[in-house]
Amino acid sequence: MTVWQIILLASIAVLALKLVGYLIPPSVVARPIPARIANLLTVALLSALIVVQTLGSGQGITVDARVPALIVAAGLFALRVPFILVVAAAAGTAALVRALF
Repeated sequence: MTVWQIILLASIAVLALKLVGYLIPPSVVARPIPARIANLLTVALLSALIVVQTLGSGQGITVDARVPALIVAAGLFALRVPFILVVAAAAGTAALVRALF
């Protein structure tokens, strides 16, 4: 299989999964346990994406200025600081770490 065939197959599979999601009755999703699982699954997937984009470099792990910036951003979010200030502080942290090392 070529790369494009794999991409097309994966796209069809994702579309099929999305269509199956529309066939599930709303009463099933409205129950407390499936609703809780859906909410937690969203957070887990977003967290995994953040970790992969921060630490991933090809097939390896890279620790650079993004890690301290992410720690600063997480700490500021825990303190409920406005988003624009979190972004500015994280960018400043990354710039400072890159300038020093």
